[in-house]
Amino acid sequence: MAKVLMKGNEAIGAAAIKAGCKYFFGYPITPQNELPEYMSRELPKNDGVFLQAESEVSAINMVYGAAGAGARVMTSSSSPGIALKQEGITYIAGAELPCVIVNIVRGGPGLGGIQPAQSDYNQVTRGGGNGDYKLLVFAPANLQEMVDLMQDAFDAADYYRNPVMMVGDGMIGQMMEPIEFKSPSKRYELKDKPWATTGTKGQRKPNIINSLALDPAELEKHNERLQVKYNEMKEKEVRYEVYNMENAEIVLVAYGTTSRIVKNAINELKEQNINVGLIRPITLWPFPEKAFDEIPTTCKSLMSVEMSMGQMVDDVKIASNGRWPVHFYGRSGGMVPTPEGVIEKVKELVGGAK
Repeated sequence: MAKVLMKGNEAIGAAAIKAGCKYFFGYPITPQNELPEYMSRELPKNDGVFLQAESEVSAINMVYGAAGAGARVMTSSSSPGIALKQEGITYIAGAELPCVIVNIVRGGPGLGGIQPAQSDYNQVTRGGGNGDYKLLVFAPANLQEMVDLMQDAFDAADYYRNPVMMVGDGMIGQMMEPIEFKSPSKRYELKDKPWATTGTKGQRKPNIINSLALDPAELEKHNERLQVKYNEMKEKEVRYEVYNMENAEIVLVAYGTTSRIVKNAINELKEQNINVGLIRPITLWPFPEKAFDEIPTTCKSLMSVEMSMGQMVDDVKIASNGRWPVHFYGRSGGMVPTPEGVIEKVKELVGGAK
């Protein structure tokens, strides 16, 4: 199949439609605006419905309703917009409903700016809403991977009956790259949705979808059952890439477009006889702790490289389990790390060129 040159936000929309998305509810915010614009034009052509809500809060509750009816539904936003959706997201997770949420991250805190960032890491991996819930979180590094993961995102949402989040920084949304729309992976064995509120047709009792449980014993059992599902995700959904790990003196940890910058730095350092490896989380949750078991004995330390003030460092420390010291290099507020900056920091840690 021929490749097509597309902008990231539009490629997300095209991939979602190919994955069977029929409903989109959202509200404009930079730098993801091309995605709802694309869906407003293309969804109706594919027997779908686009609706611009009056706010992010309204949009996520519309997602709740469509998901409750068993439809493939998604929403998208950027950082402060995702923050506004958090109450609805925890309701959806509590009610065990499938949906896909796209976050094209911009710099913060607060309204911040419109430039790319990764400063929503804690929000998406720790949960910005109340209660003991988790989202499966994908973080693609390029547009092809993002397009490929969209099918898995919708399928995983249905399989686990859980919200799935796709996270990309502003560059992912705005860059253009050639992509190929491949056949579905069929990774998940999907079943019908007897729980959906589609009308009884006189053949069954009404389905009730709710996240309220006033009996504490009942709510505890519900939470325990959710944990079984989250543990299954930890067992089956961890995804990562390792790069240039052989004889690495230091291993960098980076995700998304930052990992591409890191790879350029690693290749330049290799020419200077400095061996540096990379662990790239593809799932931010579950975090790929098992990848750290592949680190060679030559490694002396780790360094997290981020477009934030070090939000992933805690997960790197947990995964390292005290085996290596953990350092940090990052830029914030919409500033993007450069290969030169990464190289300089690595040289400080390993003692210069050899």
